[in-house]
Formats: sequence, C-alpha cells, structure tokens
Amino acid sequence: MVSRFKRRLADIPPGSDNPLSYAVAQRDKDTVNMVADAVAHRQTLLAYQPVMRASAQTKVAFYEGLIRVLDATGRIIPAKDFMPAIEESELGREIDVLALRMGLQALRANPGLRLSINMSARSIGYSAWNKTLHRHLRQDSTIGERLILEITESSAMLVPELVVDFMDELQPHGVCFALDDFGAGYTAIRYFKDFYFDILKIDGQFIRGIAQNPDNRAITAALLSIATHFDMLTVAEFVETAEDAALLGEMGVDCLQGFYFSAPTTQPAWLRQPHVRSA
Repeated sequence: MVSRFKRRLADIPPGSDNPLSYAVAQRDKDTVNMVADAVAHRQTLLAYQPVMRASAQTKVAFYEGLIRVLDATGRIIPAKDFMPAIEESELGREIDVLALRMGLQALRANPGLRLSINMSARSIGYSAWNKTLHRHLRQDSTIGERLILEITESSAMLVPELVVDFMDELQPHGVCFALDDFGAGYTAIRYFKDFYFDILKIDGQFIRGIAQNPDNRAITAALLSIATHFDMLTVAEFVETAEDAALLGEMGVDCLQGFYFSAPTTQPAWLRQPHVRSA
C-alpha cells in the first residue's frame, strides 16, 4: 500500500526540491491570489497607529498608516502577512499605490493630520505611484509638509543613488522621509551620509524588552548617537511596556510607537471626531 506521504510526494511538480519548499511555494501562491483578489475588489484599507512624543507621552506626534487587505472571509490581514510574498512583484507596486492614495486622501480630509506612509524603493520609478503623489501635491499645497514617506533600510539599500535623487526631488515640497527598521543590518555606512532622512525608526528587535536587556540598550544608544550626529528625529518601534517607554525617554529617544500606547486601528480619532490635530 502506498502511504499518504508518498502519494503527496507524487503530487509535487517536477523541479520542487522537497515537500517543504513545495508547501512554502503553495502558501506564497495562495497569499498572492488573496491579495490580487483584494486589490481587484477594492478590499483594502489603512490601519492607523499613533507615534507618541517621548517627552509628553499622551501627545501624538504623527500617525503611521499601515496597509491592510481583507481576505475572502472578511478578516483584516496585516502587511507583514502578505508583503514578503508580493514585495518584488507588480502587485507590490499596486499595494504601494493604494496605501499612498488612501493616506493622501486622509491628509486632504483632515488638515491637522500628519501621517507617514510606507513605500518600497521599488516604487520610486513606478508611474502610477508618482502620478498619484504629484496629483495630490498639486491639489493641496499643505499635504507635502504633513506627509512622511517611510522606506525600510533593506529597501533603501537596493537602489541608494535612486533614493537620494528621489529625496532631493520631494524635500522642496516639504515631504519628510523616515528610514524604517534601522539597525536591521543592511545600511552601508558609505551611503548613509548621502541620505537625507529626517526620521530614524529604530528596529523593534532592539526595543522590545529593552529595560531588561543591557545589550540592546548599548546598541540603541549607538543608533541614537548616529541619529544625533545627522540631526534626525528618532522613533523607537515596538514599545510594549511602561518600563521600556520610560527608559527610552531617559535615553533621549524623541518618539515612541507600539502596543503600549495603541494597536493600529481602522477607526482612528479623526474619523470619530473630525479634524483632530496631531501635536
């Protein structure tokens, strides 16, 4: 009798290295199909998470808009569960366009809002993304000074020269730039001095539980020193306890973001109370 495991092996297409790689490939295929369906049926939305001032932890410095998609059952799926599968594809660029469009619409509807939106460096040369951005900048001259574009450290290092030129083009419009996930290990020092990021977001792996971890305190202090040298505002990600928040404030971090303050929500304050202002 042929075992069920052997029958499953027989179903694996030629070229698959092993059952695990086939399972991973199938999972990624399912994820891509789910996101493609969500985009086609406009089942996307932004969840907003406040970034708090460390010196006054009840005051919002700005919000981050995080892309979400709805699956076939209506569940809200966060970006971390689908972006790795689509990041390098056309679908990844379409998701960036949708996130930007929704963020810009929120900025136009709420004049007191300051908002950061995530993007991949791969979208810099994407026509639909650029058209969306420049159309809104022309329609509302205040948007640029309230918009923050977040580019991950790994993404920025794919095309560093292109990122530098892109920042040079948009900073006269007042647009700020945040280097996301800083410390993840991708940035070459020889490029860092050429970037003109306004905000440095310290990778959450060094922040979570920092009050109990002297090694992470040492690493974070070094990252803060770099930010200070380049006159960059700092944000600590993944702040989850009062103890960590207090310590980070004492270390000189400018802003704090994490579940200790608020989980991302699709119903932010300005939808419940129109024209809520960031501090």
